[in-house]
Amino acid sequence: MKRYAIVGTGGRAAMFIEAITQTYAETSCLVGICDLSPTRMNWYNKQLSQPCRTFAHTQFDDMIKETQPDTVIVCTIDATHHSYIVRAMELGCDVITEKPMTIDLEKLQAIYDGIARTGKSLRVTFNYRYAPAFSKVRELVMQGAIGIPLFVDFSWMLDTTHGADYFRRWHREKQNSGGLLVHKATHHFDLVNWWIDSYPAQVFASGDLYFYGKANAEARGEHYGYKRYTGEAAAKNDPFAKCLDTDPGLKGLYLDAEADSGYIRDRNVFGEPINIEDTMCVIVKYQNGIRLSYSLVAYSPWEGLRLFITGTKGRLELYVHEGTQSIVGQASPANLAASKAQFREVRLTTQKMFDTPQEIEVAEGVGGHGGADPLLLDDLFNPLASSQDPLNRAASHIDGAASVLVGISANLSMRQGVQVNVSDLFPLLPQKRLESGR
Repeated sequence: MKRYAIVGTGGRAAMFIEAITQTYAETSCLVGICDLSPTRMNWYNKQLSQPCRTFAHTQFDDMIKETQPDTVIVCTIDATHHSYIVRAMELGCDVITEKPMTIDLEKLQAIYDGIARTGKSLRVTFNYRYAPAFSKVRELVMQGAIGIPLFVDFSWMLDTTHGADYFRRWHREKQNSGGLLVHKATHHFDLVNWWIDSYPAQVFASGDLYFYGKANAEARGEHYGYKRYTGEAAAKNDPFAKCLDTDPGLKGLYLDAEADSGYIRDRNVFGEPINIEDTMCVIVKYQNGIRLSYSLVAYSPWEGLRLFITGTKGRLELYVHEGTQSIVGQASPANLAASKAQFREVRLTTQKMFDTPQEIEVAEGVGGHGGADPLLLDDLFNPLASSQDPLNRAASHIDGAASVLVGISANLSMRQGVQVNVSDLFPLLPQKRLESGR
């Protein structure tokens, strides 16, 4: 029986709590949960058949010492990941962390130092690697379906349901999240790193806040006098409104917890402060010479992606239309975990040089994030799961670093208007000059 403890009990913790206490209960045991909000921890305990021991965030060391977990799962806000990762390792635990692994160079160095000092392991939950569509891209590239990849063109669109939510929550302040190029795009940069089997070498980026925020709304002649949505009569017909009192999960985890957490989850997306970008472009040169052109917008009418990988023998094209659902959903951990975005439409083709396009069949995923979440959880918690994954989907701290270093470098590039050499920022990232040798 493997013992787990969780720190951070917002909505993202739900899928881990459900997996440990239900799906993998025969081999896993949840021995403790830790959070600054007793209300949130009590909300989860009310959903469980056997309540779990709870600890205040100031009692993290006590939780580890008293419950003796084998592994700690970190689901706190991004800016505090490093402190819990390092302290858990110092107290003898392996760690699983939500993405992004961390948000800046100082915190990244602290994690690397902690691993070197303790010898403990760290896994980063890049669930998108497990989505059938994205796994198929990895498989096709590995099989040489387009020859040696040379150029990746990747555009991701967040819609005005999901994308707007980052501007209501703690993510909208860069000191908490690193901005969307760290918090959200860590998924996307990890996918590219994994697909082409290399690490970033040089990064140039441009971005700004064009749509959300008070100044942009006023420039369009729009005026919003309310600072939050819940309880505001004027927000009734606002399509951007997110009212916490209309959803049992949102109410239980956030509205009812405001008194002890101090966290307001439904701030106006056209209010202040917002200091992250909603429109971003990034150019990356990889260690093996491959180039990436990446864009992200957070106010699209539809959500999904367009991916093009062109190689020496052909081209791969992927179109995904994601349907966003409730970010939290109904009042149970199982439903919280299941309420993530689904893939409504997937089209994948390859085309050899001087040939016609070939439609590639993609298995339909079941579960959150296009079917990725259940497969990730099985990889994490099923002791019988094969460790011989030919697609190498399990992500290490090195993978976590390679992903956030694109976002960290992009943030620096946007501030200074220069190209950033990743090795100058973080020389500990290994060299991975495979395949093309360019």
